[in-house]
Amino acid sequence: MAIEPTRRSVIAGLMAGATTLALAGPVAALTTAEARDLVDTVVNDINRVINSGGSLDQMVGQFEHIFDKYADVDIIAQSSLGIAFRRATPAQRRAYIAAFRGYIARKYGKRFREFIGGKIEVTGARQIKSGIYEVSSLAKLRGEAPFDLKWLVSDKAGRNLFFNMIIDGVNMLATERQEIGAMLDRNGGNIDKLIAELKHSG
Repeated sequence: MAIEPTRRSVIAGLMAGATTLALAGPVAALTTAEARDLVDTVVNDINRVINSGGSLDQMVGQFEHIFDKYADVDIIAQSSLGIAFRRATPAQRRAYIAAFRGYIARKYGKRFREFIGGKIEVTGARQIKSGIYEVSSLAKLRGEAPFDLKWLVSDKAGRNLFFNMIIDGVNMLATERQEIGAMLDRNGGNIDKLIAELKHSG
């Protein structure tokens, strides 16, 4: 079960992600229109998958492709592991990011599968700090009240990618930082054991 973050943890997770991105490279020329265009493309792909009629396994595979293509998975993974990432060996870092990639696709693929029969619509975009943009969208599900789905976008990785989602007020970076931290604690701080668990989680 996902952990519901507090307001403080949401802000902390957001700022942690933004700080990591700020250190990743120079300020680039991403524009509000480009950030919105990226999320328009992501949303179109998600809408296609959730209404494709595919099985859960098929959808998870498609969502993994969407994350690979449009999300800065390296940054999301590093932010989620926090300071423990610094003590990981290069081989452990590579293995962790690879395991996290599958984990995040399974976890959010299942969440987006709940949207079957509905759709997501982009509603606006704004710059929230230098090089970082928030794109707003509205998730409309059958039989439920619409809710907000926000995307944070940057090009600090060298191309336009989203690095966070806020789904109905729940911040992905803050939540995953808590989830991965709890998972690492359960494994006694052993990164190899964390990686093994991640391969079967989500």
